[in-house]
Amino acid sequence: MKLDLDDLAAKVLKACDAKGLKVCTVESCTGGLVAAALTEIAGSSSVFERGFATYSNQAKMELVNVSKDTLIAHGAVSVETAREMAAGGLAASRADLSVAITGIAGPGGAGDKPEGLVCFAAASKSGEKLESRKEFGALGRSNVRAVSVEEALNMLLTLASR
Repeated sequence: MKLDLDDLAAKVLKACDAKGLKVCTVESCTGGLVAAALTEIAGSSSVFERGFATYSNQAKMELVNVSKDTLIAHGAVSVETAREMAAGGLAASRADLSVAITGIAGPGGAGDKPEGLVCFAAASKSGEKLESRKEFGALGRSNVRAVSVEEALNMLLTLASR
């Protein structure tokens, strides 16, 4: 059974709070839904530091220092871009943990970047990193975004639990 996002967000906040960790999010295709899931929980201000909605390539470059060369070589929807988004989120915030999401929620996509392709990266100030590339398929825009939020929260929980 899929875990309720409120329950998962609460677990992330509890794990981070126990270790005094602050979190930031860097979101493209989810447009701030991970930040919303975390801040839906009362008391989240003790953990949630800030969120970046970096929907455009320009926002990715300006707000979290994604390299133009990376965007040209790999595209916005790539693990390489997600990795730079997560690192840039840490650098542009006071957070200890960062999670980044970039993908094609749909409709659309083609070839090696189909609808439902989402790339994730999470990073910690201590140097730990997680990355994944998921092909959720053409589940519909809302569903792709929802499962992406779940994946991102799970990545934060993994880093916070180490």
